[in-house]
Amino acid sequence: MTLKIALKMISGSEDVEVQTIWIVGAGGLGKTTLAKKVYESSNITSMFPCRAWITVSQSFDVMDLLKDMIKQLLGKESLDNLFTKYKEVKIKENNLTDHLKGWLRNKRYFLVLDDLWSTKAWDCLKPTLWGNNREGSRLVVTTRNRDLAEGSSSPLVYPLQTLHREDATKLLLAKTNKSLCDINKDGMNETFEKILKKCGGLPLAIITIGGLLAAKDVKEWDGLYAQIPSELENNPSFEVMRQVLALSYKYLPSHLKPCFLYLSIFPEDFEIQRKRLVYRWIAEGFIRARDGFNATIKSEYGRNYQELSSPRYHTRYHMISISREEKFVCRIDDKETCLMEENIRHVAFYNSNSSEIAMDLNQVRSLTVFGERPKELTPLLCSPQVRMLRVLDFQGVRFGMTQKEMDHIWSVLHLKYMNIRCDYNLPNSSGYSKIYRIPRSIGKLQDLRVLDISNTCITSLPTEICELRSLNILRCARKEYYEFFDPSKPIQCLFALSCIPVTMALADSDQRHEITAELHMACSTRWFSTCGVRCFVKPLRSSRRINAFDVSSLRNLEWLHYISSPPPFLKNLTLEGCIKEIDWLREFTHLVKIHLFGSKLKEGKTVQILGELPNLMVLQLRWGAYVGVKLLFRAEAFPKLRKLEIRFLEDLREMRFEERTSPQMETIEISHCRLESGIIGIKHLPKLKEISLRWNCEVARLGQLLEEVKANPNRPVLLLYNDPSKHDLGDTQEGSGTPVEANEPPKNVGESSQSNQGEDDDDDQQQPITSTEIMPADADPAVSS
Repeated sequence: MTLKIALKMISGSEDVEVQTIWIVGAGGLGKTTLAKKVYESSNITSMFPCRAWITVSQSFDVMDLLKDMIKQLLGKESLDNLFTKYKEVKIKENNLTDHLKGWLRNKRYFLVLDDLWSTKAWDCLKPTLWGNNREGSRLVVTTRNRDLAEGSSSPLVYPLQTLHREDATKLLLAKTNKSLCDINKDGMNETFEKILKKCGGLPLAIITIGGLLAAKDVKEWDGLYAQIPSELENNPSFEVMRQVLALSYKYLPSHLKPCFLYLSIFPEDFEIQRKRLVYRWIAEGFIRARDGFNATIKSEYGRNYQELSSPRYHTRYHMISISREEKFVCRIDDKETCLMEENIRHVAFYNSNSSEIAMDLNQVRSLTVFGERPKELTPLLCSPQVRMLRVLDFQGVRFGMTQKEMDHIWSVLHLKYMNIRCDYNLPNSSGYSKIYRIPRSIGKLQDLRVLDISNTCITSLPTEICELRSLNILRCARKEYYEFFDPSKPIQCLFALSCIPVTMALADSDQRHEITAELHMACSTRWFSTCGVRCFVKPLRSSRRINAFDVSSLRNLEWLHYISSPPPFLKNLTLEGCIKEIDWLREFTHLVKIHLFGSKLKEGKTVQILGELPNLMVLQLRWGAYVGVKLLFRAEAFPKLRKLEIRFLEDLREMRFEERTSPQMETIEISHCRLESGIIGIKHLPKLKEISLRWNCEVARLGQLLEEVKANPNRPVLLLYNDPSKHDLGDTQEGSGTPVEANEPPKNVGESSQSNQGEDDDDDQQQPITSTEIMPADADPAVSS
């Protein structure tokens, strides 16, 4: 099946029930690749602005799948609001299902379920998506199980075939970076033909073998050919494909092998946060933390760096198998009893309910828990058995680490990495541990390199933390919701007022002592009655290693002018609170991302100062960050800005873009604003790809805005969350708006590509679209942090 056929099959009426299209085939045939091309095509984006990509896998968790669907289809805020609603009780599967069904009832959505293995998974997800929608929604499912597809009652079942010889030849040549002339010239035509035949037309096999051939001299091709399993041509089974993928591991550089094996600690198809992975690599000693560790990793690992943390990485299967053979990791799931082999260095629990865990942790170097902590693990963390532990990772774990265990953490003397971060910004929700202090004995952990206590109930840091001479990374932000704030409860108050995540590349001992000491002063003092945070800000002028700064308050941040000489490498700045004036911001010349909340910035030089920042790529203005009536982007301003996000600016009435402003602007997102004078000058943004009017965004003369979008030479798309009539204020001021048809069919649709919105690892990836028509749009797309 080709992309053209798939797109034709998916297009159709908008007043029918959900239709399911099944793509069936063995591993390595390209099911995911085809589905991905369909998902990313501008045709699908124009017809289905509400989209989601869900990877199911064999070891699926229904709760995780439903949460991922809500996050992608309805937006992260919708998921956060749901957790807030059920903060006092344990959220259940039916809560997620009801929430999702209610929102999708009147939406036209496009959903991909990738790598569906079992009838059980299909039966769990089908009721949520089926029977409550007549908007012409589409569901694409990829699977190896042909019986599952044929038993689904859907007539749209398409088995994939192997590549034709001509296509297979082109693909192999592309992967080897050679032409047929080069092959003939080197006298390798016969060997090339034998390798091509042995690959059996399987795209994954061709890509894998081609990548190995490209890294070798042509004289070595015969030797590699002999190692390709002969069964591949006629029997492309899972085991045979694993053998092929194992070849790519065999020829990896030695320093890359442990990094690849390390991924097998995470659940299959788990969306790994890059920073979490990199910090663990640092703690394990796989890489060194040097100035600007991101640049170091990318320079040493090249294109593999992006693949290593990809949420959907095909060779995960082979890494899991190899890691088992090499006794790299013991994976414990929901089996009743688990026996651990000797000499295992890494242990990972996956929502384990094991009634008995027979293991000796004396030799274990890393302990990771996903989902809910198993009860049998409780006595182990306080025992001498874990004295050799280097990595302890409880990020987002329900019923995780206890205060008693934290008080005894000093006994794990070799600990290098400790992560007890709460993922959902709701540490007070049912099931999340209530660790409220770091013991003074933390100073004994002289090998500790990474400490992440973000979003926990910890309210202060002991001065002994300054004794941690090996500490590279300290993350301690608390993004608690203000409505939960209670000054009378010290367990909640401090980090609700000050959020200061600090990332330090390897600094010398004196600098680290100064930074951590000042951080302690800031976090352990109620700054609204003293000057704790102000005392922290002053030394920033000499703290050259800090690259991220995040402060929030319930009052104001006007004291930030104390930063007379900012850290030269500061790239990310988040401020929550009133600042009014930002003259001091001119000195932050390396800033890439700025997030402002409640800043109350006024018209005039505010936008001028922001526009002068030479490296700014992402600008977020939310919740009264700007109180001016008109937001003007002047000529020559914002030379590198790519993404602009505007939310909850109640006073804003007009946005205007002059000629030669924001030459790199790609994405504009606006929600909860009433722009009575409209959005003017979109045609002046030469690289604009998408402008989204989301929740409660009303704009005067919407038809005129559409005309400007059409006039833009880059042919961007205008996305609407609701029916156009709900976004259009009409002709509220002078001029007349052009009427907009609610169901205008898309046309002039081209292909799409991806673009990163900055250099930081947690940047959102936008999906550029080329179209000139108006269409309904979904809430925020999903992002990984």
